[in-house]
Amino acid sequence: MNTLYRTHISDKLWLLYDIPGNAGWITYIICTVRAAWKKKDPYNLAAFIPAAFMLVGVSELISERIVGLDRILTGKMLCRGFGSMTAGGFFGILLAIAGVRKGKKHASELLGGSLLCAVFAGLLLKSYKKEQIQNINL
Repeated sequence: MNTLYRTHISDKLWLLYDIPGNAGWITYIICTVRAAWKKKDPYNLAAFIPAAFMLVGVSELISERIVGLDRILTGKMLCRGFGSMTAGGFFGILLAIAGVRKGKKHASELLGGSLLCAVFAGLLLKSYKKEQIQNINL
């Protein structure tokens, strides 16, 4: 038997969390790339750190879907997936608040995107509970 994590939330609740979370990381990454394209300053380059966490999470969750694990994850996959997205969102919030204080024009967009990503990825992360599951090949 493997120790795995499963969520039992409904499809409607999943979509309610998933859509704004996806909108958040996509907004954050687009704003980060657009700002760095215009001006390569330390703030704009630092914004890529939370974006990297978000992309690690997204790639892990996509690989989970490709393998066919529907809402069942190992501890590592859960941490790399929703854990990375939640952490990236929180790091992005801190960076965006610093940018707002410095008067960066795009910081409010970064704040909105990272807030959506952190909150909704965090809600999905929290919905996973530890279970003993038989006959799952990972």
